[in-house]
Amino acid sequence: MNSFLIGLQFLTRIFVVRRSVWTEQSFGESVKFFPAVGAIIGIICAGVVGALNFFTAGNLPLLTGAVGFASLIILTGGIHCDGLMDSADGLFSGREREKILAIMKDSRAGSFGVVAMILVAALEISTLAELSRLSTQFLCAAVYSAPIIGRLMMVVTIGTFPYARAEGMGKAFAQFTTRRTIFFAAGETILLLLPLNLISEIFFPCAAAAGLVALLVTWRFANFATEKIGGVTGDIYGAVTTLAEVFALITFLLIGNGL
Repeated sequence: MNSFLIGLQFLTRIFVVRRSVWTEQSFGESVKFFPAVGAIIGIICAGVVGALNFFTAGNLPLLTGAVGFASLIILTGGIHCDGLMDSADGLFSGREREKILAIMKDSRAGSFGVVAMILVAALEISTLAELSRLSTQFLCAAVYSAPIIGRLMMVVTIGTFPYARAEGMGKAFAQFTTRRTIFFAAGETILLLLPLNLISEIFFPCAAAAGLVALLVTWRFANFATEKIGGVTGDIYGAVTTLAEVFALITFLLIGNGL
């Protein structure tokens, strides 16, 4: 439970027990509960967009999409979006390894980061809007699933790719994440997504397909980063999570529209 609460506090703005001092081990061991943290995020966001779509009778899809996107940002404090922007600024700068790492560490947003965030926001808002046109149930299933899948992809990245920096917050994750952690998180993800079958038989297969698409995107992006800087960083973890969520939502939409 302690590891779960640490993960919840780090990945969201939800504080059950506020802690400011963590050991590297307890911080690293929280990784296996990241999909469960994603489920908490998914439940809250699905509740928000589902209620809005229900009470507006699906007549305000863009508002539903914007509120869904904003809910995710508010719940997470934009931590993963920050990682996406820093990653884009560094990886697409055309510089050498050390300069890329320095750019990624810079708190200021550059042009590549801003463009990447605008594209992702547009994709997510428009996808949520189109999902809201299908049905409230389909929308809620997608919004619940995406954060779980996104955080599983973070675990996969942490446990599979080398950490690129000599030190950093993400190093504790990498040190205590093994293949066993990945299998644990994958099993956890399956258990969290299985209840979708209680709503409709199509939702769990949709989530499985979304997971496969997210895995392909994650693998390609993490490989690209590894080629550039010799591994991944905390910013890459955030970028992977954001991209995986967006592509999971898009997969739900494509299946819902009959491809």
